[in-house]
Amino acid sequence: MVQTQPKPAEPGWFTRIAHPGMFMGWSRHLVLPLSIVTALAFAVGLYFSFLASPADYQMGDTVRMMYVHVPSAWLSQFCYAVMFCSAIGTLVWRHPMADVSQKAAVPLGAAFTALALFTGSMWGRPTWGTFWEWDGRMTSTLVLLFIYLGLIALWRAFDDQLKAARIVAVLTLVGAINIPIIKFSVDWWQTLHQPASVFRTDGPTVDGSILVPLLVMTLAFSLLFLTLHLVRMRTEITKRRIRSLELAQARAGEGA
Repeated sequence: MVQTQPKPAEPGWFTRIAHPGMFMGWSRHLVLPLSIVTALAFAVGLYFSFLASPADYQMGDTVRMMYVHVPSAWLSQFCYAVMFCSAIGTLVWRHPMADVSQKAAVPLGAAFTALALFTGSMWGRPTWGTFWEWDGRMTSTLVLLFIYLGLIALWRAFDDQLKAARIVAVLTLVGAINIPIIKFSVDWWQTLHQPASVFRTDGPTVDGSILVPLLVMTLAFSLLFLTLHLVRMRTEITKRRIRSLELAQARAGEGA
């Protein structure tokens, strides 16, 4: 009796995502559509933010700074959440794409944090009468920027990216304690920042004419992060492939 070998099982979605080659295959089809959707979202958001929405009855046209500041501040923390999950993937599951995701997100998080601090200072001068105040949220956000810059420097300090990934992952998990501090600083300490006015259990306290442009701009910034993160991950994989080929050629040259 002839026995046939069982057909190998198809790789699951987790395996397909984990394989750099497969990731490069399916992700290349997303870059252009995401870029187009991001551009459209920004076009709509900027129109509503700077042309269609009214000025605030207290702050006047300076309120329009909020449409850039709030999404930047949101993404400064969301980027770190992505890094936190990637760090767990690196340390617990040894996911091949986890450190790639984390390394790709670090400079994006630093950029959004710097933009949040800059726009906050520009908005604070006419609103509070000062560019900077060492209150809980501003100080903890500045600490977040320093954490991002430190992680960038640490990635560049190692030639062995796999070794760097484990060290960066541990420090990322430690630095995550700063995220709830940023979030709840307005509740724990006296601060110039107002409490949450959009995501509340009793509903938003912001008028719809301001809330809609704010949500559209937040969506546009989130899509921008997703697009740039995807592109940076693809770039990082390409760089590592080139590095592997260079090392292989160098070993072949030494052997010859």
